[in-house]
Amino acid sequence: MDRRENPRPVVCWLCGEAFTLPEDEGEGNLPRVLLCSHIYCTSCLLSIQCDGTIKCPECEVESTLPEGGVNALQEDSRIIGLIYTAKINKMKSIRMEKSRRKKKSSSPGVNDSTEDVEQQVCLADQKVDVKKTEKSVDEALVRAAGNLALLEHIHETLKTGLTEQVKLEQARLEKEIKQSSEKAFNAIQKWKDVQLSQLNKLEARFSTSRMELGRVQERIKSLGIAMQMAREVCRVPFLEQYCTLDKVLETLQAPVDKWSFNTECITVGSGLSCVFQSEGLNQSLSLSLKMIASNPKRLSEFPPKGSPPSYSYRKSPGQHSESRNINSVPQSHKRPPSPQKQEQGSQRANSPSPQCSPPNLRPHRRASAPLYGSTSDIRTPDVIVEEIIEDGRVEGSPPTGPELANDKWRIQRKRKSLTLSNKRSVNQWVVVTHVVNPSHFYVRYMAERRGSEILSSKIHYNCCSESCRFTAGDTVETGSLIFVKQEEGLWCRGNVVEVSQIGCVKTKKACPASQLASISVFLIDCGQTKNLTIQSEEGSSESSLKAVNNHLRKVSESLNAELSNFAAQAIRCCLKDLVPYDLSKGWSEKAQVEFCNVVGSAAVEMRPFGQDQDSLLVDLRKAPMDQSSDVPISVREYLVFIEVARFYSPVSLGRKPLSYYPPVYPKMNTEVNAVVSHINSPADFYIQLVDSMESLLLSAKLQECYNATTVAEGDDLKVYCPVIEQAYVARYEDKLWYRAQVIGHPGERKVEVRYVDFGNKKVLTVSDLRKIKDEFFALPSMAIRCCLSDVNPVDGETWSEACIDRFIKLAHQKLVTIVAKAASVPKTRPLPVKLFESGLDGPQANIAELLVKEELACFREDLKSKDARPRDVGDESTIWDPPLDLGSAADGADAPDQKLSDDVNEEPLQFQPQLKLPAQLKDLKVRVSHVNSPSSFYVQLTQNDSQLRRICELVKKECAPVEPDEDAVWKADMYCAAHINGVWERGQLCSDVISNNIAEVMRCDHGSKVKVHVSSLRPLPQYLIGSLALECTLTDIRPAGGRSTWTATACDSISYYLTGASAVMTIKELTDERPQPITLCCSNKMGQFVSIADFLTSEGLALRERKPRDAGDQKPKPADAQSPVSVAHTPGPDGDKPDALPFPYLLPFPPISPIIGPPTPPKPAPRTIISAEKVKTQLYQPPELPCLGHIQINVSAIGEDGYIYVRTKNAECQLKQLRKRIQQSIKTLPRQKPYTWKSVLGCAVIGSDMLWYRGQLLDVLGGYVKVQYVDHGLVENIPVVHVHPMLLCEDVPQLCMPCQLHSISPVGGRWQRDAVALLRELLLNRCVDMQVMELPSDPRAPLPVELFLDGMSLSKIVSHHERTIERTASELKGSYTMTPPPFLDDWDIDTEGLRGPEEQMLGPYSYPNLPQEGEHFKVRVKHLWTPNELFLWPLVGTDDLEVYGETLDAALTRINEDIDGLPRLTNFPHGGPCLAEYSDGKYYRAKLIKITSIEPVMLLVQHVDFGSDDTLPPSKLRQMPVELLGFPSRALKVKVAGFKAPSVKTEEGMLPYSPGWSVKATMAMMDLLHNNITASVVARDPELTVLLFNEGGDLVHESLVSQGLADFM
Repeated sequence: MDRRENPRPVVCWLCGEAFTLPEDEGEGNLPRVLLCSHIYCTSCLLSIQCDGTIKCPECEVESTLPEGGVNALQEDSRIIGLIYTAKINKMKSIRMEKSRRKKKSSSPGVNDSTEDVEQQVCLADQKVDVKKTEKSVDEALVRAAGNLALLEHIHETLKTGLTEQVKLEQARLEKEIKQSSEKAFNAIQKWKDVQLSQLNKLEARFSTSRMELGRVQERIKSLGIAMQMAREVCRVPFLEQYCTLDKVLETLQAPVDKWSFNTECITVGSGLSCVFQSEGLNQSLSLSLKMIASNPKRLSEFPPKGSPPSYSYRKSPGQHSESRNINSVPQSHKRPPSPQKQEQGSQRANSPSPQCSPPNLRPHRRASAPLYGSTSDIRTPDVIVEEIIEDGRVEGSPPTGPELANDKWRIQRKRKSLTLSNKRSVNQWVVVTHVVNPSHFYVRYMAERRGSEILSSKIHYNCCSESCRFTAGDTVETGSLIFVKQEEGLWCRGNVVEVSQIGCVKTKKACPASQLASISVFLIDCGQTKNLTIQSEEGSSESSLKAVNNHLRKVSESLNAELSNFAAQAIRCCLKDLVPYDLSKGWSEKAQVEFCNVVGSAAVEMRPFGQDQDSLLVDLRKAPMDQSSDVPISVREYLVFIEVARFYSPVSLGRKPLSYYPPVYPKMNTEVNAVVSHINSPADFYIQLVDSMESLLLSAKLQECYNATTVAEGDDLKVYCPVIEQAYVARYEDKLWYRAQVIGHPGERKVEVRYVDFGNKKVLTVSDLRKIKDEFFALPSMAIRCCLSDVNPVDGETWSEACIDRFIKLAHQKLVTIVAKAASVPKTRPLPVKLFESGLDGPQANIAELLVKEELACFREDLKSKDARPRDVGDESTIWDPPLDLGSAADGADAPDQKLSDDVNEEPLQFQPQLKLPAQLKDLKVRVSHVNSPSSFYVQLTQNDSQLRRICELVKKECAPVEPDEDAVWKADMYCAAHINGVWERGQLCSDVISNNIAEVMRCDHGSKVKVHVSSLRPLPQYLIGSLALECTLTDIRPAGGRSTWTATACDSISYYLTGASAVMTIKELTDERPQPITLCCSNKMGQFVSIADFLTSEGLALRERKPRDAGDQKPKPADAQSPVSVAHTPGPDGDKPDALPFPYLLPFPPISPIIGPPTPPKPAPRTIISAEKVKTQLYQPPELPCLGHIQINVSAIGEDGYIYVRTKNAECQLKQLRKRIQQSIKTLPRQKPYTWKSVLGCAVIGSDMLWYRGQLLDVLGGYVKVQYVDHGLVENIPVVHVHPMLLCEDVPQLCMPCQLHSISPVGGRWQRDAVALLRELLLNRCVDMQVMELPSDPRAPLPVELFLDGMSLSKIVSHHERTIERTASELKGSYTMTPPPFLDDWDIDTEGLRGPEEQMLGPYSYPNLPQEGEHFKVRVKHLWTPNELFLWPLVGTDDLEVYGETLDAALTRINEDIDGLPRLTNFPHGGPCLAEYSDGKYYRAKLIKITSIEPVMLLVQHVDFGSDDTLPPSKLRQMPVELLGFPSRALKVKVAGFKAPSVKTEEGMLPYSPGWSVKATMAMMDLLHNNITASVVARDPELTVLLFNEGGDLVHESLVSQGLADFM
């Protein structure tokens, strides 16, 4: 286009379109500036926005959009000015052109002279030249202005970009320089630590000094022995004949001088030095620290830490489509996206997408463990942890491969886990002492390091004595314990493995010490086997013994017994499930070296799994080698990672991998709706059939199961050695779990999997795999591999990229219609199908023909083009109906739906405040407004929508202007107008509004209940009272599982699917009862109507009601026009009801004429209905109650209500006789009849062991009855067929009697499950002592008792576990009490010499005397627990109390001055007085509450003068002087009467220890208690209760109630 005709000074760089200004009819395309200063048009910015941000296509800098979105971004004023200028110039040129044409059109007169004509022509030419010049100049100026603006923009962009570029590069280089410097410093520091650690071995370099020191030590030792022998000879002269006195005297008289020893050796240095070579410093630094200049890279390749990753335009399985189009795909049918080719991604990158794509996950960095050299003995961590004790669990071998599906293995594993559940497994810190290979190495516990040092000292001390030296008469035997000298000069224990004698070739079991040639010793404290060769310089026995004693020492019997208390320090271990990388070659030397390098000499964490013979199966975890990571490194995984080992999975030979069920193929030549989940090419793609609602829940169940697994369960489900074609669960990039199958091993601990429900493939790490549970095998694979049946590639061989891209756009992730052209195909071949686009009117275009028309594919040579409609293909019975529309006239003028539609559209509408159902009660269109359960939900008729809007307008008009009445009294069941979510609605109060000003209102037109403030309520006019919501219940179903109420799962499921959904309702019989019984059908994603009752039944959440059928039901029903929803026949004149359809419903077919219909099936014979027999039975006789006192009983059952069912010894004997009598009296089973169970009390029950028992009927639950065994106490739900309404041995009373604990009550007023479980664990099937406290008036009532377990009261035990609370004195008043008998044997214990307690046992604190009830007295609040529970100090009579002439404050001041003189507390009785240190460093009076922890020891104390609690160690507790007991306690715990916690919680912050009270209420109460407060005693029992008054005499808590922070009691 000519620029003069359409001047466009500036265009958008992204789309190439010109910027335009808003016109009268268009919005325009204005230029807008991003934060990076790049300018794009509004259309482009709208297409690339995502979640309130825009990523610049040029520099990839993200810009956050303001509140107004893209239209609120700043506009570029310069470009807008240029556009205005160009537009004005264009208009100016048009006006000039029009004037020029107008002048040309006016011609001169005929009578004018030739000169005038020539003169006018000249003037016109001059004017034309001037105009052309002006026009050229204007165009040039316009173009120059555009160029100038563009240059200025480019200059500004480059200037800003240069500044930002320098800033980013400077920050990056500074960071890299710091990191490199830190690494260099760390390397130097590590070198320093290594060298300093080597200084510990510096003594070995002074061999001369060590030799001289040894000579002096030997001389000292020999002189000491000689002196001792001389003293013994002097004391006992006859000992002279037992020793060589001459040698002793020679030793004693041998001269000693300093010249006989070389003392100059201590002045010689080691010869080592450390120097700093400054001349090589620069060269070393240039080699290790270097600035590298390389090709410049984009700044986006170096994102700063924390920056978000780049975006892509691929979809993930977790992405939800927001479109409501029929081609939108349900969430469950989306798949993990398959990896596309790079060319495809580049081609589609420039196309703007209306949806946001999730960020691509960065590739996982594979942490490569550095290989340390063998010269360094220091490993990370540098700090050796001496003792670390942790509680863990016993972890077994993780199952791998197909073992997960082995039922036998599962049962064994479950039993093993139950057996080991109470054991403890501790992760120990160890040091590896010796390595043979990864399957054979030894470790030493760091926790036993002190014991090792003590053992080493003891061994070294004994080895220095002469008694441990070998003599000529000693023998070295195989298996004996000896001491061996190591290279470091330390002695250690060893077991003799084999010995060789001088002159003998074969080894011997025993050898004299003087003839020892070589010996092999296993060092039991380090795990190493050491071979020693004895070499003597001379051949004499003395030289041989000297050579032996240089390396070995013997262990005497006494020393051996003493050392037997020290277990072997080296523990043999084996890395679990690890085998050599090449099984034929075994463990390589590299595996041993790498194992030693990664473990080193530092402490590592050992995780035990089990034991295999004499080896412990473990995994070692080392601290991370990378400083930036805190994840420990598994040695097993590291060895597998470097490919020197691999995991072993014991797979039995010939066993097939565990696979999924194959997918269910659609029927041949039948139209089926499906979703295309993954596409490789038109000849290889995957679909999912849309025919089952179970698949909708699969993804949610997978996430719930695998995201909620505990650590122990996660370890059990981990995969270590994946098996080809094995079924697993794999995690995709969106962090969600999907069913998958392993199809390949690429290597490097990665696997290739195929997602069986979607069809795409992915390469994952093994850590992203989990073993699949049995419950996920129920559904077959949902992805069906298909191919287009009638087309081939254009070139006949390969599909082009253009064809694949077009096919993806047409079908990928869209709802389509398929027609299968084969019934079944081999497993390796795809299913040939025809693919049609789906629309509102059914199938549309054939996708294969679309590809052929676009010349992207061609038909097969043996086929011709066929009709795109699948109706002409194959089965003629396949008929497509349009989607159901109940308001259409599809069935003719007489259709009831047409009448209904006409009624709805009538104008004007008649005002109806109350719901009125139409005369036609079938197929009513409704909307579900609220769901409580399948037996209670509310619906609204869609025909009443206009009525509902009109009612809301009238309520707003009548009630909105009315001011709230503070004095209004709101009672239950009153109608009102409520302002809810900004809308005035009709409501009805559910309860009275008393003090908290919060009302619970039921919305009359919706059915739900809400809580609103009374200020949002108004009186409702009488003419507006009514309701447009109908409460309904589903018919013909009942709760599953024998329950009388619906489960939470059923309620949540139906609420999830129905709330807000449109449905079709049919009222079978209109009644006045509410809820109204109805049948309800809803449309699924395919437009098919599904019965909600059938859906709940198919999900196992409900059961069908069993109803007797009479003979009339068997009559054939007349053929009639079918309803669009009710596929069964409509009711006939005889009132027959439509039959139920199997789940799921399909779209109905048009009615078939009775003439051409199938023949009527033969009538079944009518069944006879047997009426229920009315029967009535009485209860069995009550049990015989024992007398007051103690008695031995057996506990047979514990009820859920905490009742304990027991039998006496006499009852046990009677029970045996009763069993024989019952079994002998009944020889055959009674005939089963239908009974009316309402009047049945006593009954006979057939137990699971097929024996008869006596029972009592408690409740009837559908096909089950709830029965209690009267002789055992057990309660079970039993099928009706196993219960008979008759009494067995009715002359025998019940042998089991219910009991309840006398002195305690359960926490919360009812027995919780954990408390009942504790009782069952303690009592069930045990013989215990029972004390009967009182006899009830009703012999069937529970018996109040006390039970004793080995002399301990059961009530005390349960109260100690904080499951119950003790009853107050008023509750136990009048009860019979009796002390338990002594259960201890009469031991004759001698107490002589036993010490008494070191400290004086002090009594409890005293409490101040309070005035009489009703009297007011001044108090001071010391501590606040909750607003109605606090500690106060009565000031009357206690303020100036003195004991021994001083007050309490003065006494505490005196004691704190010399607190170190008081002894520490050594006795810790409950409630014992003591002095406890407070946070200010001073000690105050306190009492002991309980011991809170053992390691370390911590005690909970309460400061009796303040009321606060504190947890302290014993070091901060002191014994209290006895004179301090004379002062009464200054903090008295009371309960404030008159108010309680609010019933409606309107505040967010609640007290964690008392959730009923808010923090705001507590702070407000504290503010009220700062003034002068008086109190009045209200009650003293069961707890001290008072009323608090302020200075004005008003109750303190009234302010809290007025603020809505509390309620009146």
